[in-house]
Amino acid sequence: MPVSDQTTPGERSHAPDRSGDLEETGSEDVTTDGAEAERAGPSGSSKHEAEGKSPADILTVFLLSLIAVLTAWCGFESSKWGGEMSIAFSQASSARIQSTAAEAQANAARQYDLTVYTQWVLAVEAQDTELRDFIEERFSPEFAVAFEAWEAGGREALGPFTVPEYVPPGTLESVALADRADAKFEEALDYNQRGDNYTLLTVLFALVLFLTAMSQRVNAAWMQRAMLGLAVIVAVGCIVTMLTYPVKI
Repeated sequence: MPVSDQTTPGERSHAPDRSGDLEETGSEDVTTDGAEAERAGPSGSSKHEAEGKSPADILTVFLLSLIAVLTAWCGFESSKWGGEMSIAFSQASSARIQSTAAEAQANAARQYDLTVYTQWVLAVEAQDTELRDFIEERFSPEFAVAFEAWEAGGREALGPFTVPEYVPPGTLESVALADRADAKFEEALDYNQRGDNYTLLTVLFALVLFLTAMSQRVNAAWMQRAMLGLAVIVAVGCIVTMLTYPVKI
């Protein structure tokens, strides 16, 4: 026969309710597990990241950062020396133009002295002393010095124009300006070479960046070490070479 539930209403009212306690206990367990997971999560992740950074990774980051800065520096220096080259070429061109103008002045003075001297020779040939004296008074200061030196030398030279004392105006200036133009031209070529040297270093530093980046993309460990080692060798060589170059700020 089925057993009937003979619990009286009073007994049911005094029976403890365990469902709420179970729910609270389950909630506390979940909360505790979640808190422990949160505390363990970051520390475990940080530990994993710290263990994942090898010396090769640190070297790679350092090398990439350093070479990026040095590449920018080489570009700056190349630009500065290129500007100096342009200025030197401009100064050389200006000096060359001034030298040509001074030489033209000297040629004009020489032509004048030659014309006057020709008239003096004709006056001497005609034995016209008055005309000769008149012409001698018209000698230019530079030609007068040369004429006196020629007379003092017993007229052994072929003429007053061949003695060292004859220096028409503009001659010395023309020579000095021509020398300045040559010096500035050579200086410009030197500046151009310095700029080219820095440009070449920029290309080599780009090669270092390429090798360093590729070392992180290959799977074989020996290839990673080979590429990174080659990048370090090229970088050190470029840095040592760069330290020997002049700097323009």
